[in-house]
Amino acid sequence: MNRRHTPVPGQVLGIEGTAWNLSAALFEDDLVDLYSKPYQPPQGGIHPREAAQHHASEMRGVIGRVMKDPSRVSGIAFSMGPGLGPCLRTVATAARALALSLRVPLVGVNHCIAHVEIGRFATGCDDPVVLYASGANTQVIGYLNGRYRIFGETLDIGLGNALDKFARSRGLPHPGGPAIEELATRGSYLDLPYTVKGMDLAFSGLVSAAKEQDAPMEDICYSLQETAFAMCVEVTERAIAHSGKDEVLLVGGVGVNRRLQEMLSVMCSERGATLHVPPPKYMGDNGAMIAYTGKIMLEAGCAMDPEETRVNPGFRSDQVEVTWREDDQTTKTGPEVSAKLPKARGAEAVVTFIGDSVEKRRVRKPYRQGTLDTRLIAERTRAEARLISMARRCGVPTPVIRDATPDTLVMEKVEGRLLKETLCEADLMEAGRTVGRLHAAGIVHGDLTTSNMIMRDSRCVLIDFGLSAVSGEVEARGVDIHVLFQTLESTTDTYPELRQAFCEGYRSAFAGANEVLAREQEISQRGRYL
Repeated sequence: MNRRHTPVPGQVLGIEGTAWNLSAALFEDDLVDLYSKPYQPPQGGIHPREAAQHHASEMRGVIGRVMKDPSRVSGIAFSMGPGLGPCLRTVATAARALALSLRVPLVGVNHCIAHVEIGRFATGCDDPVVLYASGANTQVIGYLNGRYRIFGETLDIGLGNALDKFARSRGLPHPGGPAIEELATRGSYLDLPYTVKGMDLAFSGLVSAAKEQDAPMEDICYSLQETAFAMCVEVTERAIAHSGKDEVLLVGGVGVNRRLQEMLSVMCSERGATLHVPPPKYMGDNGAMIAYTGKIMLEAGCAMDPEETRVNPGFRSDQVEVTWREDDQTTKTGPEVSAKLPKARGAEAVVTFIGDSVEKRRVRKPYRQGTLDTRLIAERTRAEARLISMARRCGVPTPVIRDATPDTLVMEKVEGRLLKETLCEADLMEAGRTVGRLHAAGIVHGDLTTSNMIMRDSRCVLIDFGLSAVSGEVEARGVDIHVLFQTLESTTDTYPELRQAFCEGYRSAFAGANEVLAREQEISQRGRYL
């Protein structure tokens, strides 16, 4: 990579074509021009080769609509991934040819990060927790030490693809989101699966259940939206509580949905955070986000030689070295996550310290549909009480339960420091031993973050069992570990050493550790662009 570290005067041409939308834009100090020509499948979803053929046939016309004076173009940027391979290759070929013919620098842009950067530009936010919700991607992202870290993400399909799959099953047009949003305005709530695993989430079970419903379409669409969006808002709130950030940025094509924006706005208001939503032209896949991100990358010296611009269909946002941001944000420890204050608020509950006891009361979430919210509060409180007691009987350090009601637990007060405040190898090794004992007992924690482990006299005490379950499955244990590793990677730059220390402790306490750790590796490598 050729790092020039000099400003790039003039206009940067950006070409986006990761999936269904072919788009080009020119960016200088602001957006100069933007034009899109989407591929419309005759039926069903996107066919990658047909979409690539569309892009190839429309490329000259789309670029010609925005690039009226080639002499003013000082750089070319293109979407390098993630995306559909045939579409990415078509766009990359056009970008290379243009850069060579115009003799200007070339840069490949990560599609996900481009959504974030155009959102920061358009809204003026500084250091947000980002909910990125598009067709193929659903991630909660935050910046730390030169990279965009992933707090949590979908474990199966993206939110937009989930909505599209349901829409296709009912004969609704592509993309399905707008039709579902319109029908949902006239619907009532039906009970559907709600799958949150720490800061990760999954939509496949929800979509399957929605397809099987024999109810008015308005009711199914309403319930599908309410459930899926509540899952996204919950994991975003968990990231805020864990990181201490006070800004939320919503990006991606699904972000134009008014109900999702409303739910995030309510959550942010409750937590004292600010919500930032870019204009609609910047939300879906568009050339402007590629042009703008390409411009700031070129100004930071990220020009690439043509042979470096091989596309990457599985290009993850946390793989990109962010050289264009000078600020070095770190995870904060706000009062909402301190284990030492008289009252603290996490993502789900208000915790009050009374003498040697702790009262944990799950609070209603105004953004969440009332029936769903009541169900989750009762289920999680009941499960937490039962599984804390079960884990304790199996030798896992947990608080002692002293009283329980449908929404409140009274427990022993655990003195110590949150693991997120210590983050040393010795403590991670002890945490590994504790989690190993938990898994050996046939329990998965479900929310295994460093905010839910307290170090007390060199022992690791597990707290917050609201998402826990009884399971001996390798997959469930792997997801448990994956949640922890994502949290570590998103909040510290000593992740490799801490991960290794945890694994050593985990292996020492659990005979099946190697199989679970291998499964975690598989989970972390699963494609999110489906």
